[in-house]
Amino acid sequence: MKKMTKLVAGALTAAAIFFGTNVASAQSTPKSAWRFGIGVDGLAPVGKLHDVSNVGLGITPRLQYGISDALALTLTSGYYNFFGKNINAAGGVNSGYKSKSFGMVPVKAGVKAFVSKNFYLDGEVGAAFETSHFGDYEGRVGQNPKQTKLIASPGIGWANQTWDIGARYENFSGQSTNFGTLGLRIAYGFGL
Repeated sequence: MKKMTKLVAGALTAAAIFFGTNVASAQSTPKSAWRFGIGVDGLAPVGKLHDVSNVGLGITPRLQYGISDALALTLTSGYYNFFGKNINAAGGVNSGYKSKSFGMVPVKAGVKAFVSKNFYLDGEVGAAFETSHFGDYEGRVGQNPKQTKLIASPGIGWANQTWDIGARYENFSGQSTNFGTLGLRIAYGFGL
């Protein structure tokens, strides 16, 4: 699974660079323009993360620098909160445990390549710093230290001078625990 995620992220990044260099006038952001945006993220946990949470919310400020009319570099951070849920034992019986909310601070650098007017492919990599440990349950908190995870995140989206709407998959890996989330980000942005 980890190799597949790296392969998909690499392929999307390569495609973004290829299309970004061939579509000279596709981006609505002018060349060498600094932009700043604040986004709200809806997060759907998948894999092992879905075992402890059904939904997450995030807030993500992003700084963007347009290096050409069709290619931009991004730096994104913020905070993700995955809300805890009741943990069921085998057979769907309530175990009496509820997972705690799980928090992370992502820090990602990326590339955004516009493949046509307003539509883009992007790829980001970085680190996520846990503010609470993945899998802590009430009554068992503190048994695991907070960890740092590697993030790999391919995505697609639509942006104009004011709005940026993007969908992505994020894979978190490290310390022998891997999980992911599907995200939808809606952001308001402006030029600096």
